[in-house]
Amino acid sequence: MAAHKKKGSISLKLLIKKLQNHLQSRKIEIFRGFECKEEEKDMVPDDVKEGQFAVLATKNEEEEPIRFVVELCVLKHPAFLRLLKMAEEEYGFQQKGTLAMPCQPEEIRRILKDMIWS
Repeated sequence: MAAHKKKGSISLKLLIKKLQNHLQSRKIEIFRGFECKEEEKDMVPDDVKEGQFAVLATKNEEEEPIRFVVELCVLKHPAFLRLLKMAEEEYGFQQKGTLAMPCQPEEIRRILKDMIWS
């Protein structure tokens, strides 16, 4: 069990590092002082403020996807990190704009409620 937990921890660290590198390479304005490419400035919707990003819950094609604007601190939540891993496996890191997550909207709502009560 300890080896499995350690392997999961290494995979999680690798996923976070990949996400950080991806965001840094695109120079998306997330933190104050980051430079944003001129053509990308219009890509960030007005409802996404500094320290936030947009997520789209897209589990099945029959239902309309639901968009969430979440705080960066959600990147620390274990359930959200599992969803990120699933998104990497299903969509890769070539997404632009809203981050598509392969889950039901209820899963994201549950994570957000858990973060509020923690």
